[in-house]
Amino acid sequence: MAILVTGGAGYIGSHTVRELLEQGEKVVVLDNLCKGHAAAVPEGLLVRGDVQDQELLRRLFRRHEIEAVIHFAAFSLVGESVQEPLKYYENNVVAAQKLLTVMRECGVKRFVLSSTAATYGDPQSIPIEESDPTLPTNPYGETKLAIEKMLHWCDMAYGMKAVSLRYFNAAGAHEDGEIGEDHQPESHLIPLILQVALGQREMINIYGDDYETEDGTCIRDYIQVMDLAQAHWLALKLLRERETGGTYNLGNGRGFSVKEVIARARLITGHPIPSRIDARRAGDPAVLVASAEKAKRELGWRPRHSSLDEMIASAWNWHRKHPAGYGENGRKRE
Repeated sequence: MAILVTGGAGYIGSHTVRELLEQGEKVVVLDNLCKGHAAAVPEGLLVRGDVQDQELLRRLFRRHEIEAVIHFAAFSLVGESVQEPLKYYENNVVAAQKLLTVMRECGVKRFVLSSTAATYGDPQSIPIEESDPTLPTNPYGETKLAIEKMLHWCDMAYGMKAVSLRYFNAAGAHEDGEIGEDHQPESHLIPLILQVALGQREMINIYGDDYETEDGTCIRDYIQVMDLAQAHWLALKLLRERETGGTYNLGNGRGFSVKEVIARARLITGHPIPSRIDARRAGDPAVLVASAEKAKRELGWRPRHSSLDEMIASAWNWHRKHPAGYGENGRKRE
């Protein structure tokens, strides 16, 4: 029996694959490498292909006796989703529907979804709880919410059990520095800051300093990527042991402003990291902080790397070792 990890060559997916292997699981990774990197996956695990290829899915399910799916494969750029909503519905929602169809055919009834805090939209209260209203402000969040709802109805109709993990701002890298965050284009704050420290960009842009926060910049809840990986493993355990699903926030319950993150990165890297104030970006809430009490209570989840300094340091370790990401040392950037 094996676990199919779709999008397992991506940032969070590859770290989850590492966690599953460390827990003794047998893993098969399916990734079309449009965003992911073959070098992020241990040799022999990667099948290059698309989640929408149902014949390929059927072969994988039968050949490897797949017992559960952890689903990361999705487009996730908020701005792009606003400009290309149909692209996001096709790649995220339609692909999930095709995957679930094959799961039903093959009798596989355990599913862990990589979801997002973007399902909440502009929060009505902080910290955000799972029972709060879900009113996405962009197609990316809307497509993830649509998949969550599809999973609910698949449970009602077919007995499929699913866990949806709504996580906040993933950060950091594996402690050994061998896998990390490499997006093209990069849109996440910490790697963008570290690119300045590496001399790959002149400065970091701060989008708005007039929010109703202590220093005027947006506040976000950062969660170390291996803590996210651990939560996926615990979600799988829940599905096996209790045959029940649920929706869970993953965050540290504490927020840091953009200026605070830059200040910590300056100390850790020893680089001045120049910054520039720019206009606000449309759709950026002032504060996003999670309540993860439900995940701690029901999954037994305990973040092991909750220090912002530790997250930045692990990311810095990865970026210093791989200044060109997975494209260095002759390895083709996929």
